[in-house]
Amino acid sequence: MRMSGSRLALVAVVLVAALAAVAAGWYVLRPTGPGDALAQGNGRLEAIEIDVATRQGGRLAQVLPGEGATVHSGEVLARMDTTPLDAQLAEAQAQIERARNALATAGTQLSLRESELAVAQAGVVQRRSDLTAAETRYARSKALVGMGGVAQQQLDDDRARVDSSRGALSAAQSQVAAARAAIAAARSQQVEAASAVRAAQAAARRVQVEIDDCTVRAPVDGQVQYLISRPGEVLPAGGKILSLLQIDSLYMAFFLPEGDSGKVAIGDAARIVLDALPGQVVPATVSYVSSIAQFTPKTVETANERQKLMFRVKARIDPVWAAARLPELKSGMPGVAYVRLDRATAWPAALQPAPPK
Repeated sequence: MRMSGSRLALVAVVLVAALAAVAAGWYVLRPTGPGDALAQGNGRLEAIEIDVATRQGGRLAQVLPGEGATVHSGEVLARMDTTPLDAQLAEAQAQIERARNALATAGTQLSLRESELAVAQAGVVQRRSDLTAAETRYARSKALVGMGGVAQQQLDDDRARVDSSRGALSAAQSQVAAARAAIAAARSQQVEAASAVRAAQAAARRVQVEIDDCTVRAPVDGQVQYLISRPGEVLPAGGKILSLLQIDSLYMAFFLPEGDSGKVAIGDAARIVLDALPGQVVPATVSYVSSIAQFTPKTVETANERQKLMFRVKARIDPVWAAARLPELKSGMPGVAYVRLDRATAWPAALQPAPPK
C-alpha cells in the first residue's frame, strides 16, 4: 500500500520534531564537567618519602613497626646491637676512674711539695738567723783579739762558723728553689690529670651518643611504606632500614593547560575527590604552580588542544583533615583535583567538604 504525499510529509515532520526534542534534551542534560569557573586534573596522592637509616654500622637487632603501620615523631622504629659499644663504654668509664685517681694523686703530691716548700722556707729563716749570730760573734772576737781578750783560735773558730752558716743558708735557699720547682711540676701533673679526666669523660659521652644513635626513632609522623632491612642483617653506617611516608605532607600533583594554570596561584583553595573515597571531598590548598611547561598532551581531540602546554600544579591536603582520616589516606590513591579559576565563585555543593569527625 503506497502512502500519499501528504502522509509522507506528516511523518517527516514528526521525525524532525522527535529528533529536535532528543537534541534539546541532550543539550540540557549533557555532562558539563566542573563548569567554566573550575578546572580539574587527574592525579595520585603523593607524600614526602623518607628513608630512615642507621647512623651507626652494625647488626640490626630489632624492627618494631610493620609495613603500613602509622608511627609518630620520636617513636622507636628499630634498634641496633650495642654489644661492642657497651664494651667501649665500660672501657671509657674505667679510663675515667683511672684519670680521677691520677688527679687525686697529683693533688696529694702538690700538697706534699707545698709542705716541703714551707719547711725549706723555715730552714732559710733559721739559717739566716744563725748567720747573723755568727757574724756578730765574729765581729766581737775580731775586736777583742787585739786587746788580748780573745785568743786567736777563738777568732778563727768564729770565722769558720760564719763561713759554715753562709753555706747552710745557701743550701737552705737551694732547697726552697727545689721545692718551688717541685710544686710547679706537681701543678703541671695536676693539670695534665684533670685534662685526662675531661678527655676520658668526652670519650665516654661519645660512646654513649653512639649507643643512643643505635635506637632509631621516627623523624616525623608518617606511615611505613616498606621495610628495607630485616633483623639480623649487618648494615653499614647510613644503611637504610625502612621507607617512611610523611602523611601530613600528602598532596596531589596534576596538570592544567596554559590558560587555566595562569589563573591559579599558590594559596588558592582546592578540592580533591579520591576514587577510593567517592563520598568524601578532601580540602586542599595549592602549594605549587610550575612556571615552566611540562609537556604538550599526546592525546588530543582538536588542533587547538594540540598547541596547549600543560603546567604542573600541586594541591596539598589540609593536615588537620588528613590527621582525622589518617588510616584511610594512602600514597598512590588516584583521584581528581579541582581548582577555581574565578575566586569569587563559590564552590558547588558537591565539592563542599564535610567537617572532620
